[in-house]
Amino acid sequence: MYPVSESTLSTLSRDDPGDAADGLVADELVLLLECDRPLASSALHRLVDIDLVEIGRATVRRFERGGRRLQIGIPDARISSMHASLRREGCAFLLADEGSKNGLSVNGVRVDRHFLRDGDVIECGRTFFRFGVARRRPRDAALDLDAAALAPAPLGLATFHEPLAAQLRALVEVARTQLTVLILGASGTGKELIARAVHDLSRRQGAFVGVNCGALAENLVEAELFGARRGAFTGASADTPGLVRASDQGTLFLDEIGDLPARAQPALLRILQEREVLSVGATRPVGVDLRVVAATHRDLDLMAREESFRADLLARVRGFVVRMPTLAERLEDLGLLVAGLLQRHAGTPPTLSVEAMRALLRYGWPLNVRELEHALRGALALSPASIELGHLPASLRESADGTPASVRRRASLTPEQRQRREQLCALLTQHRGNISAVARELGKDRVQIRRWIRQLEISVAGLTAM
Repeated sequence: MYPVSESTLSTLSRDDPGDAADGLVADELVLLLECDRPLASSALHRLVDIDLVEIGRATVRRFERGGRRLQIGIPDARISSMHASLRREGCAFLLADEGSKNGLSVNGVRVDRHFLRDGDVIECGRTFFRFGVARRRPRDAALDLDAAALAPAPLGLATFHEPLAAQLRALVEVARTQLTVLILGASGTGKELIARAVHDLSRRQGAFVGVNCGALAENLVEAELFGARRGAFTGASADTPGLVRASDQGTLFLDEIGDLPARAQPALLRILQEREVLSVGATRPVGVDLRVVAATHRDLDLMAREESFRADLLARVRGFVVRMPTLAERLEDLGLLVAGLLQRHAGTPPTLSVEAMRALLRYGWPLNVRELEHALRGALALSPASIELGHLPASLRESADGTPASVRRRASLTPEQRQRREQLCALLTQHRGNISAVARELGKDRVQIRRWIRQLEISVAGLTAM
């Protein structure tokens, strides 16, 4: 058996049961992508009550559960009839090559046996899997889920990432109300997709009107948003209704609301409170029936404390908050996203080289899903039938140098994240990996501790073996 200190075995403490009142915690295996059939997309397998997973070649993609065994068949010509196995060893899974012809790799490195850690990428032939440790999902969540069985969703919103999936489930109910929605997330994570989904689910009869608050001319922001009467200011040669009234009976999407000029914030607050708008130069307000969805990459709480954003306006727009994860945080969705983007932009179904897929997985994606789309569109323009490493942007080609994405991500941690990582490592060592004890000492929920462990890529087993 390999030394425990060489890999992360599990983020579950021995006294921290996987079966909990608010869900079920289990390890997962995601079939990310078949390089010869990328449009076939992904599949999720939850390793609940499973002690053995067998991966082999099949004529069609299939899976079968029997007893405590899961068999996965992939139509990949470079996979052997019995290629690899995952066998439960205590609280971990041991990956083993079962005499395959073309070998087995983990994170791009050839292996015969390997204790799997959170986020490990497994290559069998030209098919990629990703292993996840201690993922919490609802009790009634499907144990095996092919992407084809996912509910229809706009590109970028189909997901195996449970924190996002939970928010989307709640959003279906929220969209039917008048509640204001605030979408937080970095550039390129899909905030406008969420806003449009809210509008579609609300079934409002009016238009979806998007406003980039950062692009509004400061001297005309009130007129552009709220409208103006003829002669209200120099250049106002006719009455204009403004973007707010244009969204009557519909949805007003205020993108990058953190950039909204201070002079427009009181008027927007009035609209949210009174449901009426006063045009520049007008003497009487006009009632409006609209749904407001706002989005930003900024920290509005900090801006409110610094008084650069009105606290009362923040309270109004923060009716229901959606936090969009970065692409690096939802790598289990990479296959779903690649399949969806290729489906949208490719004329004929292309193939993907193993080296190109490795680069996609190793890259840090600072610009998120938008950057992935641009990378794939550029590659398809160069080679519509087969995407090779050389067809990807230079930044992605450089990520194929063999340096694991986890190492690059760790180097980019903020000082606050580094401090939290050091604190957690110290406490996990002190309490010998007991997550419940660490949670009690920090006054946090165990789920939050596990989330930090995954995000900060902490090797719990390695710490407990010290």
